[in-house]
Amino acid sequence: MFRCGVSLFFSLAVCLSLSAQSRVDSLQILLGAAKNDSARFQLLNELSLAAEYSDYVQARQYAVQAEPLAEKLGPWAQGKIFLRLAYLETMEGDYSAALQYDLRCAKLFANEGDSLGLAKAYIDIGADYRDLGEYDEAYAYLTQSFRITRSYPAVLSSQDSLMLSVALHNMGTVFGELGQYELAYQHLMASSRISDAIHDTDGPAYTNDELGELHRKKGDFEMAEENLHTAVNLARKLRIRFLLPRAQIHLAKLYLDKGEYALALQYYDSVRANEAITNNRFSLAECDLGAGQVMARQGRHDEALKRFQQSLSVAQQLNARNLALSNYSALASLYEAKKDYQRALAYHRQHDALRDSLMSRSTLERVFQERISFVTMNKDLEIEALSAVQVQQETEMRRQEFIQNILVVVAVLSIIVLYSVYRSGRRRKRINRLLLEHQEEIKKRSLELEQLNQVKDKFFSIISHDLRSPMTALGGTLDLLDSKRVTPEEFAKLTHALRIQFNHTKTLINNLLDWTLLQMDKLNVQHEPVKLALLADESYQALRELYPKNIQFENRIPESLTGLGDRNILSLVLRNLILNAIKFTESGGKVWVEAREKNDEWVISVSDNGTGIKPEVQEFLFTKTSSYTSRGTANEKGTGLGLILCKEFVEKNGGKIWFESKAGEGSTFYFTLPKATSKVPAIQETV
Repeated sequence: MFRCGVSLFFSLAVCLSLSAQSRVDSLQILLGAAKNDSARFQLLNELSLAAEYSDYVQARQYAVQAEPLAEKLGPWAQGKIFLRLAYLETMEGDYSAALQYDLRCAKLFANEGDSLGLAKAYIDIGADYRDLGEYDEAYAYLTQSFRITRSYPAVLSSQDSLMLSVALHNMGTVFGELGQYELAYQHLMASSRISDAIHDTDGPAYTNDELGELHRKKGDFEMAEENLHTAVNLARKLRIRFLLPRAQIHLAKLYLDKGEYALALQYYDSVRANEAITNNRFSLAECDLGAGQVMARQGRHDEALKRFQQSLSVAQQLNARNLALSNYSALASLYEAKKDYQRALAYHRQHDALRDSLMSRSTLERVFQERISFVTMNKDLEIEALSAVQVQQETEMRRQEFIQNILVVVAVLSIIVLYSVYRSGRRRKRINRLLLEHQEEIKKRSLELEQLNQVKDKFFSIISHDLRSPMTALGGTLDLLDSKRVTPEEFAKLTHALRIQFNHTKTLINNLLDWTLLQMDKLNVQHEPVKLALLADESYQALRELYPKNIQFENRIPESLTGLGDRNILSLVLRNLILNAIKFTESGGKVWVEAREKNDEWVISVSDNGTGIKPEVQEFLFTKTSSYTSRGTANEKGTGLGLILCKEFVEKNGGKIWFESKAGEGSTFYFTLPKATSKVPAIQETV
C-alpha cells in the first residue's frame, strides 16, 4: 500500500512539475520581450508562482528579481511582492523571515489607507506568530483583521467573508495550541458556517484537518482518523498542495499515538519526499521528530537520538519554539530510557523553562482579554443590526397606520384586529422578557461553570508540574547515588537543591490540602480567643527553619492583644503572608507585623521593605483563575496558592484582606478579625 501510494504521489508530482515547467518556459519567452518595468514585474511574479512547487530555488530567485522593480513601481507592487516573499518563506518553514515581510506589507497598507489589504496582512501576521508559538500576538492580530473586515463594507463581498472565515479558523488553531479545545471548536464551526455560505471549496479541507488534530489531542482517535482522511482526500482532489503535507503529518502523529508505527513512518516518509522539493525545513524537522519518536518507542535509541538532534538544530535556527519544546521533551524521555538521568534532567529543565515562556500567565491573560474585547465588539455589531431592523419595523408600522386611516369603512373590524394584535404583542413581550431572563441566567451559570473549570484546570496543572519535577529530580539523584558516581562536593550541592525542592513541595501540599478542605466545606471553623503576638512569633520561627535567609523580623503586636478567630486559620494566614514577605525581601532586609484597632475589630498587617509588586500584577493576586506566582529574591519558587488561600480563609473567618505596594519599596498586606474583648490595649489608628 505504501509503495503504491508513494508511486502515485510521485507520478502526480512529475505531471505537475512538467506542466509547471512548460508554463515557466512560455513566461520566460515573454519576459525576454517585455519592454517596461510593469510588464517585467508582472511576468516575474507569475514565473515565481509557476515554479514554486517544481523548483523552489528558482521561484525564490524570480521573486527576489521582482523586488527592486516593485520599489520603482510603487506601493501596489511592493505589497504584492512582500506577500509573495512571505509566502515563499512560509513554504520553507522560516516563519520568522515570513513575519518580517508580512509586517512590512502591513505598514505599507496602513500608510496607503488600504483597510482590506491591511486586514489580509494581519491574518498572515497572526499565522506567523502562531507558528512561532507567540499566541497572544497571534490572537491580537487575527482579531484586528476580523474587526477591520467586519466593519468596513455595508454588505460583505465573498472575498471579505472568506477573510472572516480564515481569521476565525486561525483563531481556532490558536486556542487548539493553548489546549482550549471547546473555544477552538467554536471558532472552527463559526468559520465553517461562513465558508459554507459563500461556497468556499477549500474550506472543508482545512476545517477537517484542524478538527482531526483537535480530536487527536483530546484522545478521540476514531473521529480524528475520519476527519484527517477526509482532509487528505480533499487536499489531493482540490490540489491544495500547501495543506496536504500538513494533514499527512497530523495523520502520522495520530498513528504514532495509536501505536501503529509502520503507518506513522509511511506518512512521515511521504511528507519528507514532498517537502524535499521546496526544502521546507520546518516540515522536514517535524518528520525527523516524528520518526525519532517512533524509533525511541521501538528501542532504537541511537537512531532516535540522531533524528531528535537534527530536528532540534533546525528548530533553533528557525526560532520555532513549539518544535523545540517537543524535541526537549522527546530528548528528556529518551535519556531517561537510557538511564542517563543527568542529561534527562537538563532537557526537562529546558523544556519547562520554554513551556513556561510559551504558556505564561501573561500570554493566556492577554489572549482572553482580547477574546473579551472581540466578543464585545461582535455584540455591538449585533446591536447595530437590531437597531436597523427596529427602524425598518417602525417605518412599516407608520405605513400600516396610514393605510388604516384610509380604510375608515372597516373601522370596527380594524379595531378588533388591532386589539387582538395588541394583546398578542403584550403576550409576546412578556414571553420574550421571560426568555431573555432565562437566557441571562443560563449565561451566568455557564460563566460560573467555565470559571470553576478554569480553577480546576489550573490546580491540576500546578499539581502535575510542581510535584512531578521534584520527583524526577529525586529519582535522578538516587540513581546517581546508587551508581556511586557522585563526589562529596556534588552530593552537598544536590542535598541543598533537594532541600529547597522539598520545602517548596511541602508548602504546596499543605496549601492544596487546606484549599481542598475549604472547597469541600469540610473545614470546621472554631472561634476562640487567640494571642496574635505569640502566633506571629511561632509562624516566623517555623519559616526561619525552612527558609534560612538573613532577614530582620520585628513583632510589633502587643503581647496582650487578643483576637477572636480559628487558631489554625489565623496561623495559616500569618504563615503565608510572612513567607511571602521573606520571599520578596533581599538578604539584610526587614519584615514586621503590627496590629491596629478599628471599631470592633483588629487590623493586622505584615510589611516588608522588599521588591514590591508591579502595578500590572496587583489586580490578579487574589484571582482564582490566575494564581499568579514569581521567583523570590533568592530564586525561591512559589505555588501560586498562598494569597488565594489567605483571602478565602480570612473571609471564612469573617474578615477582609487587602494590600498596598510600590515597586522597589516593599509591600504591606492587611487583614481584619473581630476583637475578643474591647478593653485590650493596642495602637490606635484609622485605616
